[in-house]
Amino acid sequence: MTKVLYVIEREFMRKTFEAIDRHVDAESAYVAVRSEAVGCCERIPEVEVDDVSDVDRHVREVDPDVVVYNHRFRIEDATFHEEYPLVHARHGASIGRGEIETTTSTTSDAVDVALAPGERWARRYEEAYPADVDVSVVGIPEADDLVAADPPRERRVLYAPTNHNYGGGSYLDTAEAVLDLFADTEYELLFRPHPMDRREDPGKSLTTECRERIADLPNVVFDEAETPRESVLASDLLLSDYSGIVTEWLHTERPLVQFTDLASDDGEVPGIGHVTAVDDLDLGTVDDLYERGYSDRVAEREAAVRSDLGIPMDGSAGERAAREVTACTE
Repeated sequence: MTKVLYVIEREFMRKTFEAIDRHVDAESAYVAVRSEAVGCCERIPEVEVDDVSDVDRHVREVDPDVVVYNHRFRIEDATFHEEYPLVHARHGASIGRGEIETTTSTTSDAVDVALAPGERWARRYEEAYPADVDVSVVGIPEADDLVAADPPRERRVLYAPTNHNYGGGSYLDTAEAVLDLFADTEYELLFRPHPMDRREDPGKSLTTECRERIADLPNVVFDEAETPRESVLASDLLLSDYSGIVTEWLHTERPLVQFTDLASDDGEVPGIGHVTAVDDLDLGTVDDLYERGYSDRVAEREAAVRSDLGIPMDGSAGERAAREVTACTE
């Protein structure tokens, strides 16, 4: 009997559930609610369905003890949560994008347990959710393996901005400039567009153009990995904006560059690492970050942000999340 049922909307979202499920001591399974998530996860057994969109029917046919979401798929239309406890874990603990407000406003009538990445999220959850929602700070499960990992020191840079259509990120305004900056240098660049910018225009067209150019650049690799774990572990420096990968990257204690060239008119990059417009970034700055890390001023700011976020970075987030999930099966 399946006790824990994970609901996966998009294939890359499985990383959160995999990081939790390895600590779950109960029978579990997942159901895909978009066609792209079918067959996406080998670690967790899949429930085969004939209509991926009918989440209510899926849950009731499986009849689990608890359902776990890390997204908001059709939650305003679904009714399964009236019968089954719903645990919400975040996919991507992004900051500065209004994601906390969006999540709480759409899930407030459905969630029983909200797993917060850190104290910053927990404070907002407690303000927005009904009083009977159990809010627990667990951390970021998919970042557990990054804690205390040795830096590769291979002059490898990861470019991973947030998506254009849904996140209003910097991809359209920075991708070509980043390739210009690193082409034929002593650095290796891992070029990693968000999965949604690989399948939807205008990001999709830009990704195709960049992929074609990268084929002729010996020091640039188009990152095909479905999840960023290995790429983060292999990189010395991250180029991003306000993507959720930023809070994962903080677990590595390696330098971060945040581009301010956002597509969103009302978006603002929260200053954590080295904050810059893409046209103002040069190889001298990259060299300084690689060799010496942050300046004292930036290091102090990053430490203050870490404290405010309140993310426990001890490698045990998955275990804490699993305890909250399995408590709903008892």
